[in-house]
Order: sequence, then structure tokens, then C-alpha cells
Amino acid sequence: MRVIDGDTLHVGDTRVRIFGIDAVEAKQTCQTEQGVAWPCGAWVKARVTQAYDGRRATCTAVDTDRYGRTVARCTIAGDDIGAALVTAGLATAYRRYADDYVAQEADAAKADRGLWAMRMQSPEAFRHAAPAPIAAPVIAASGQCQIKGNISSKGERIYHVPGQRYYDQTKISLGKGERWFCSPAEARAAGWRASKV
Repeated sequence: MRVIDGDTLHVGDTRVRIFGIDAVEAKQTCQTEQGVAWPCGAWVKARVTQAYDGRRATCTAVDTDRYGRTVARCTIAGDDIGAALVTAGLATAYRRYADDYVAQEADAAKADRGLWAMRMQSPEAFRHAAPAPIAAPVIAASGQCQIKGNISSKGERIYHVPGQRYYDQTKISLGKGERWFCSPAEARAAGWRASKV
């Protein structure tokens, strides 16, 4: 299986749109809590790619969409991909077509998980809106670039890697000069030090 974007896969020779979910578009941006534009579409694609690309999926066709894609329920090792993506805050329940994942969406939104931690235009509204230029700088946040370069209240430049004590609660604000890094070496070279906890 190959990931195309947050809700579309190539399974064998078939392009599959995952049933019951809607993901932000690849070029879509969201806003951080500080109002900074952030490439959430690219981030979602990177997260979904990291989780599923190259794995074996089993899909059951439900319909065909207007683009000729097979709309299907897909699982990996028995786990529903649609449910997993909505639960992780990487996609929304696509209520226009199904209510299957409404409970998972409510849970993700309540926990500020994934996209729910920021301001996001619904994918459907984004697709129907006129494209607007991105005025703010874009940060790198891919499957490999998950190290958070944070500036403390004392002005210290500290980086946090996934799994560290304060990683999940650390927010990145480009307006303050904070950023994402792809490796600890890159963070150190830019003048950040490792978090002590």
C-alpha cells in the first residue's frame, strides 16, 4: 500500500478513498494557537505515510466517488484505518456520507489531539474556497522532522524529542522564533540544547 494523502491510498493497482473520513488537503494550512500558518496538510500526509506506507491493507469497496476512486473501508492487521486516523486527530468524520466515526472525532476534539490542537478549516470548506496565498512562514513538520525547538521563558533555546517528559505539552510558535528540527544534530548546530528531562 502507498499513501497518497490523509484519506487516499494506492492499494495494489487501485486508488482508494477511505470511507467515512475527510482529511485536510495536501496543500492546506492551519493556524497554530498563536495564529501562525502551519502546513497541516503536509504534516497529516507525513504522519499517515509514517504509520501505513508499505503495509498490507485489506479493503472492502463501498462505492465509487465522482473522481473514479474506489471508496472503501480498509483495515491493517484487523484495525480500521478510518477509525484510527479520526481517533488520532488526523482526519475528521465525513458526516455528509457516514456517521461511523463521529464518536472518535468527538474524543479527538475533546483531547485536542492532532489537528484539533489548532485552528483548522474543514477540508470540504477548504476545497470549495478560493485559494489564498500563504502570508506566514511555513515550518517543517514531517515524519522525520518531529523535534521541537522551544524558547523558554528565560530565553533558553531547548529542543525536545518525542517521548521526553515535556514533549507533548510543548507548543511551537514561529512568531517567537521557535521551530522544528529533523535531528538532534541539526538542533544543536542551530544553537539549541537538549532538554534535561
